[in-house]
Amino acid sequence: MTRHGPLCAGDQVQLIDPKGRKHLVTLTDGQTFHTHRGWLAHDDLIGQSDGIVARSSGGTPYVVLRPLLADFTLGMGRGAAVVYPKDAAQIVAFADVFPGARVLEAGAGSGALSCWLLRAVGESGLVVSYERRQDFADIARRNVERFFGGPPPAWRLHVGDTAEAAGAGEVFHRVVLDMLAPWEYAGTAAGVLEPGGLICCYVATTTQLSRIVEALRGQGCFDEPVAWESLVRGWHVDGLAVRPEHRMIGHTGFLVTARRLADGVTPPPRRRRPAKGAQPGEEAVGPGHEPAAADAETPDGHGSGSAVSLS
Repeated sequence: MTRHGPLCAGDQVQLIDPKGRKHLVTLTDGQTFHTHRGWLAHDDLIGQSDGIVARSSGGTPYVVLRPLLADFTLGMGRGAAVVYPKDAAQIVAFADVFPGARVLEAGAGSGALSCWLLRAVGESGLVVSYERRQDFADIARRNVERFFGGPPPAWRLHVGDTAEAAGAGEVFHRVVLDMLAPWEYAGTAAGVLEPGGLICCYVATTTQLSRIVEALRGQGCFDEPVAWESLVRGWHVDGLAVRPEHRMIGHTGFLVTARRLADGVTPPPRRRRPAKGAQPGEEAVGPGHEPAAADAETPDGHGSGSAVSLS
């Protein structure tokens, strides 16, 4: 697929109607796009400039644009659920996926995140993706090759278990886990990441969030994990009529990142005291029960029964 210049046969275009509805179409000689508003011949678009307005046989105007990666992601054929553009963008940004980076991706799914990672690492980088299911791997390969117009030279897709990466002897700058049980591969990630490297996990539920954060802490070679989610709300703007949209993209998943420490280095203890009952076997403090004096915190953040070093 060409990214600029006149539209060509084989290019994907997005047809946007007056109500903002988007239709993703692959231009093919002799084919026709049909809706209840009429038809539009592909031959009338091939050779035209990107960004034209074309009218259907029924007179409906369509804005014709090449799709952005975000548009392609939402319109691609799916096997597994895709990573939403808002989350993919945060993965690329907060995992600091840079040109030339070597990235291990576990859980290729439908190939949406693979496209974002490949764009970020560029031709000088490498993305190695593992997918357990052959049918998902086939869909991912088809979607990635469709977006890039062929097999990206910086991409290697393996059908198998992510643990195989540990035996390959490769070292990565980033590890991205998008799978049901990422905590099972925390050790694998620790083994293939270079010191200073980063792991990023994408999970859907709070139970998964808790397990992966505790698994990373349990490895003893990661700095304190950071977890968050993002919510995106559009705004309607028409003159002085400015208000939030009625619908928004709410929870889609949680993101967790942690940095790999140097070999032989252990993370310093957390200064923030865990909540009572947070860990298995601990009893929560109920109403009417005050913490023991040794555990109570004074305004300076130190326990009243604890010695404070002034050195």
